[in-house]
Amino acid sequence: MGFADLSALPYPWDTLGDVRATAHDHPGGVVDLSIGTPVDPTPAVVRDALAAASDAHGYPLTHGTPALRAAVAGWFARRRGVPGLDPAAVLPTVGSKELVGLLPSLLGLGPGDVVVHPAVAYPTYDVGARLAGATPLATDDVDAWAGRDDVRLVWVNSPGNPTGEVADVAHLHRVVEAARAIGAVVVGDECYAELPWADAWVGDDGVSRVPSLLDPRVAGGSHDGLLVAYSLSKQSNVAGYRAAFVAGDPALVEGLLATRKHLGMIVPAPVQAAMTAALGDDAHVVAQREVYRRRRAALLGALEAAGFVVDGSEAGLYLWARPAEVPTGAGAGAPDPVPAGATSRELAAWFARRGILVGPGEFYGAAGERHVRVALTAPDDSVAEAVARITPA
Repeated sequence: MGFADLSALPYPWDTLGDVRATAHDHPGGVVDLSIGTPVDPTPAVVRDALAAASDAHGYPLTHGTPALRAAVAGWFARRRGVPGLDPAAVLPTVGSKELVGLLPSLLGLGPGDVVVHPAVAYPTYDVGARLAGATPLATDDVDAWAGRDDVRLVWVNSPGNPTGEVADVAHLHRVVEAARAIGAVVVGDECYAELPWADAWVGDDGVSRVPSLLDPRVAGGSHDGLLVAYSLSKQSNVAGYRAAFVAGDPALVEGLLATRKHLGMIVPAPVQAAMTAALGDDAHVVAQREVYRRRRAALLGALEAAGFVVDGSEAGLYLWARPAEVPTGAGAGAPDPVPAGATSRELAAWFARRGILVGPGEFYGAAGERHVRVALTAPDDSVAEAVARITPA
């Protein structure tokens, strides 16, 4: 693996010094709706499992314990519509971000190879491609890369971060067919799959109907060339555990496992035990989703009243907001109204003047320049304060 030098590439959140200063100067204090770090307690069932496994005197298994891999396979069958996943084709990872960032390198990509990712996307897809020396291609159009023999990796992010859009079975199947025709690997980043909001993506039983890349309707009965990345950070409030996994094509997982053994990239044994417990308990996931549903409803109403339009946002932990083209709502005549046509930095400054931090859409690519990402991950009292500040008097 040859890594490109990214030391001169600024970390997006480090460029918000002026906006942060404005927000922190607010007399009522700052409300942080930017990065999206979970704030609610880690469920007891998870913490108890971590504590019970804390006598971890030996080295953990890079491949993960058999119990963990079986729990992942069971979760896919029970919650994601993916029956019969081979537990051997499961590999725990140290959070999902390291996998996203390192996967092009771990797959042996380099100069001359192309990595496709969504037009509006988590920046680590782009960074990971550049780290490997490959070329990132930001597009949502399958025709833009279908048939190209230099495309080696295609990222699918559904539900999307930051847009909250969900890819349906037909679109995912088209991506898979186009990638298989050129021998490219497809990886589905599905970290928000347990947080659907639109009725189309929630079953009568309350279980998510967001389709997985490994769904038989998408994969055609084979996981060849397909991987899914998933993190427990959001669904189980364990961001501090760095608890995630990748699963799918047994051959691809075997190759990743061999490399990770050489590099010592291992999830700690107590965290593996906590993951096993979390994946076996659906009740805490359902309860947490209801907490986010309540916060989402409050913030959505406030944004719309202030003159914002919320696009996508069918699932996940964010509202993808832009000003209405013509100022509308009660905020149109208020002092400092939402500026129609503003850049994402100008919109972030608008929120900062109210003591609220949000994420500028430019962080997620040029196509996000007119949006901001508003996170649902703040305590109830902070959300209520943000609503009061956004809602026109």
